[in-house]
Amino acid sequence: MKRITIAFLICSVLVVLLVAGCAKQPTEDIKAAQASVDAVVTEGAQKYAPEDAKMITEAMNAAMEEIKVQDGKTMKDYGKAKEMLAKVKTDAEALKSNLPMKKEQAKNTALAAQETAKTAVQEAKTLLSKAPKGKGSKADIEALKADVKGLEDSLAEVQAAMDGEDYGAAMEKAGSIKEKAGEVAAQVTQAMEKVGAKAK
Repeated sequence: MKRITIAFLICSVLVVLLVAGCAKQPTEDIKAAQASVDAVVTEGAQKYAPEDAKMITEAMNAAMEEIKVQDGKTMKDYGKAKEMLAKVKTDAEALKSNLPMKKEQAKNTALAAQETAKTAVQEAKTLLSKAPKGKGSKADIEALKADVKGLEDSLAEVQAAMDGEDYGAAMEKAGSIKEKAGEVAAQVTQAMEKVGAKAK
């Protein structure tokens, strides 16, 4: 009787091990998660919520890496991978539903950056019109005027990015314009201070 029980136990363990070893890739879970990721990317997640989109993409890659690890094992267990894929799917769907709000936030931030850039260019231009027009500074003034003209032209690129709803690019360009306008203003101020010092 004991022999039969032991033999039965051994057979049971072997069956369990065989079933575990033959565990199949969670293809349906992979498809569902990937479809959710693709859907949110198509909606523009990388443009309006780049950090969130990056996190979801990295989580999907991590889940696929876990599947690869299990594929290489004799005793496969896709439980962890399934959990990871389920989370990716949930996160992607949540981001998709929040995307209109994220888009609006990105738009408002970009509009603010655009206005700041316009103001900075205008301030540099106004300051330049007051710059000393002495013999020695004429070439410098002309160079700074060309810089300001270039910055004004660049504002059109910011608007084009806004029109294309590429708010990330608009913010980046606006930030660069603001920085350069600040540099021009600083140079003009420096020139004015030099002339003032000479006059004294």
